[in-house]
Amino acid sequence: MAAGATIHTFTGHLADVDRGVYDEIALRVARHPSETDAFMLTRVLAYCLEFEEGIAFSEGISAIDEPAVLVRDLTGRLTAWIEVGAPDAARLHYGSKLADRTAVYTHRDPAKVVAAWTGKTIHRAETIRVRSFDRGFVDAAAAALERRNTITVSVTEGHLYLDLNGVTLSSSIHERSATDVMPGATGS
Repeated sequence: MAAGATIHTFTGHLADVDRGVYDEIALRVARHPSETDAFMLTRVLAYCLEFEEGIAFSEGISAIDEPAVLVRDLTGRLTAWIEVGAPDAARLHYGSKLADRTAVYTHRDPAKVVAAWTGKTIHRAETIRVRSFDRGFVDAAAAALERRNTITVSVTEGHLYLDLNGVTLSSSIHERSATDVMPGATGS
């Protein structure tokens, strides 16, 4: 954990009907001083929406060779590389070579996020999923953040329902392939 990080806790429930995942949530999340509330909340949402055995947060911003969220199997092998925000093409290329699958969750306009990837070589770019939310959703949810949070995350038919500290919000989960939104991308 980075010096000066603020710890946020999240306790509650996850019900992802689309994937058949139902579990209790009990997370301790370190927010680096340079990390915005929106970025941290997007990390938490990525964790919940990708939840499976072996999922974990990395060391965060200070982790140069790991994504924000990752999944390892029982042998320790990296199976999912999950970036948050606006990763550069080199990170995606590296992560896609290491893991079976790669995803990006962004609280920004995905077209702007991927603009920097145009013309860059990204390993298996066509398999990378870019996920985003309705405009304003993450910012509205971030306004409800506290140090200790109660959270309920429900997903059904590609729609996210979030209850965070009594504030109820919803958003479509917009998903596309990285190559769908980055003309001129090349894979290797």
